[in-house]
Amino acid sequence: MRKKQAKKRPLLPDPRFNDQLVTRFVNMMMWDGKKSVAFSVFYDAIDIVEEKKTDEEKTALELWKDALSNVMPHVEVRSRRVGGATFQIPMQIRPDRKISTAMKWLISYSRKRNEKGMAAKLAAEVLAASKEEGAAVKKRVDTHKMAEANKAFSHFRF
Repeated sequence: MRKKQAKKRPLLPDPRFNDQLVTRFVNMMMWDGKKSVAFSVFYDAIDIVEEKKTDEEKTALELWKDALSNVMPHVEVRSRRVGGATFQIPMQIRPDRKISTAMKWLISYSRKRNEKGMAAKLAAEVLAASKEEGAAVKKRVDTHKMAEANKAFSHFRF
């Protein structure tokens, strides 16, 4: 190998919850390097979740973490060429990739919602995902179904 693996940069925990996962999420949500805007959107969304939640035992942050784990895929299909044909091969996902995929899906499906303002969209998607419903959870289910359907090709693993 010519180039060595890039070092993982340490993330600063966020100011309100003191949680690195929140910072990672906000970094993904951020556009044009506007981190303070992204943080305010996230905190507003968490406040909306706090108001609208039905489950009284859990905090809004716990609900967000539940939503994230409900969206997290465990297997995915990867394309691989074998003798002129392309097969979709189900593979296990690395833990850090699971988290980042879940975050990407939550954010992208939040952006596609019809509520007014990103905070409301994110809050609605988080509440839906924590109840095992919503577009991001559907994406995970579809991914798992695809892996299940292509299980026959799993012997082609890399």
